[in-house]
Order: sequence, then structure tokens, then C-alpha cells
Amino acid sequence: MLKSAETYMLKIDDIVVSQSASLRDTMACIDRGAKGIALVVSDELQLLATLTDGDMRRAMLAGRSLESSVCDLLHDLRAAGRVHPITAAVSTPRAELVRLMADSKVRHIPLVDTVGKLCGLSVLDEFVEAPDSGLQALIMAGGYGKRLMPLTADVPKPMLDIGGRPLIEHVVDQLRNAGIKQVNISTHYKAEKIAKHFGDGAAFGVKMEYVLEDQPLGTAGALSLLSSDEPILVVNGDILTKLDFRALRDFHEEHSADMTVAVREFAFDVPYGVIETDGAKVVGVTEKPTMKFFVNAGVYLLSARIREFVPKCERFDMTQLIERLISSGRTVVSFPIWEYWLDIGRQEDFEKAQRDVKNIAANACL
Repeated sequence: MLKSAETYMLKIDDIVVSQSASLRDTMACIDRGAKGIALVVSDELQLLATLTDGDMRRAMLAGRSLESSVCDLLHDLRAAGRVHPITAAVSTPRAELVRLMADSKVRHIPLVDTVGKLCGLSVLDEFVEAPDSGLQALIMAGGYGKRLMPLTADVPKPMLDIGGRPLIEHVVDQLRNAGIKQVNISTHYKAEKIAKHFGDGAAFGVKMEYVLEDQPLGTAGALSLLSSDEPILVVNGDILTKLDFRALRDFHEEHSADMTVAVREFAFDVPYGVIETDGAKVVGVTEKPTMKFFVNAGVYLLSARIREFVPKCERFDMTQLIERLISSGRTVVSFPIWEYWLDIGRQEDFEKAQRDVKNIAANACL
């Protein structure tokens, strides 16, 4: 259904970057504009290219440095057959813009004047009422939080106070804002504390149901207790993040994935020279290298069709599910997180979360 609003025009400064900008700057631009896209322009505001949220995350997976330039990334995209962006005249009627987006299977159309100068951005969500996300969520909140004792002696870890409200409430807010209306919470340790706080979820803008694990079922076993045939977003109840769940869903659909695993880059400096060998022969040496890996970030999007891979009422972890899907030839993809993310598993993490939340308004760090 079309909205009554006229063509949506973002503030230009919020959505543009130059070719010399870094990928880190471009990610900040996408976050600032909050529309999942950055527009690459010349000094005269001539539109040169578009970069989507998905383009940036794929660049991360390909090993692109966040300090490399937009120009370098555009060179790669053009070499891979990326065509010039679809545009429309600034005077194009709303209905025609909607048709053009549908025909081109895009959600954004840059608007230009007669000489190709950027004037604004037309966004499908601004014209058409957003449908139900088509997702349910499952928050894993049954753990004991032993490493956070004595903080968790009387409350489950997801109910620890972060910035004046329970940690898990931050997650519920994000899910609601992403259009998810059904939120399930898997509970075990001090389950009644969580149920008492959220009730049926109405006060938090969602429908809340509880999946009680009589015995801990691991990080994936609770999936077998759900009856829904919808795709499901699984979120660990002990993480604090500003991950864009809508972008995660789009990435999952773009790759026709059976499972999408959110990942976070983790780096550490090796304080020694690393010797590369071939048998007994030394073939190279790297002095004090920085090692980088993608690590599991505790957020997963699962298509409904893979529920059959989760055994009924048995302890079963996400790592086992990933391995089972891969061995069965199913498509498992990774989704890199550049947004704020913190796993609150230790006392120092809890203290950092408190500091970060206090800085939200002043520094927009979260």
C-alpha cells in the first residue's frame, strides 16, 4: 500500500561520500543516513556510484582493509561487472519511482537533475508500508552466568542492569524496531525473573512467549521446542550490540542462505617472530604479526527449512548445527558486524558495558 508522503529526500550530507573516503568512513555514512546505502559523488555532487550495506560487508569478508579507499573498492566492483547505478529525475512521480524500484529489484533510487547532479534519494520504505518482517526471534537466556558471579547469584545474566534497565531489554527493543513482533525467550536459570519482567510483552511492543528448558539444551537445542514454520532470528541474551537486524535479513535473502552466522573480526598481536616452515626447512619469517580472524558473534538467522536438522529435546549447540548443515551441502554464510558489539561474559565486560551506555548520548558509541 502506498503511503501518502511525497518523495523522500534525505539531507545530502548524510548520505554521500567521496571516492577518496575510506571504507570506515563509508560505513559511518551508511549508519548516519540509516537507509542502508551511501552515494559516491564528485566534488560537484555528480553521482558516480552507490555502495550498499551488503557491498561493505562483502568487502570485509574479502579481506578489504577498512582504511582502504572507496575508489579501490569501486574498481573491484566494476571488474566484477557492477553496472552504473539506476537513477531517476528529481521530478519523477511517486508511483513511477515505486514501479522502477520493483522492476529493478532495488530499494533505493538516487534522484538527479538534468545534468546528473545528485538532488536526493528515493527510498522504497518511505512509499510503501513495510510488511511484517516474516521473522520470529529467539533470545537465548537460560545460562547460569557463572563467570559473572556474584552478580548473577540472584538474577540471570540477561537481567543484569545495563544503563538502568536489563541487558535483554536492549535486545528486545532492537528486535521490535526491526519489525519483529513475536519474541520467544529460552529460559532455565531463574526463569521466573525474566517472565515477571516482560509478562506477555505488550508493554514492550511485542508478543512474548517463553521456552522453558527443564534441562539446559545448549545454544541450539531450544529451537526444537518452537512450533513456528517461519525463519527465526536467534540472539544470545548476553550480548550488547547495535547490529542492524534488517541488514542481516537482507543479506541472508540475497545469498539464498539456509543459515547466516553473524561474525566479528578479532585481532591480536603475536609478540614474537613467526617462523614458516616446510618440514624442517625454514621458508619465511614474519616479525610480530597481527593475526585476524572472524569469530562467532552469537547472532544467527535460520531459514525454516533447516529445523529438521535440530534433534528433539537434546542438548545441541550452534556449532554442531553449522557443521551438520555444511556436511549436508546446505548454504551457510557469514555476516560481518561493523557496528558496536560486546559479549558480556566477564566482570570486565560488564564494567565496559556500563561505561559505553553512559556515553551513548554524548559520543554515539552505541
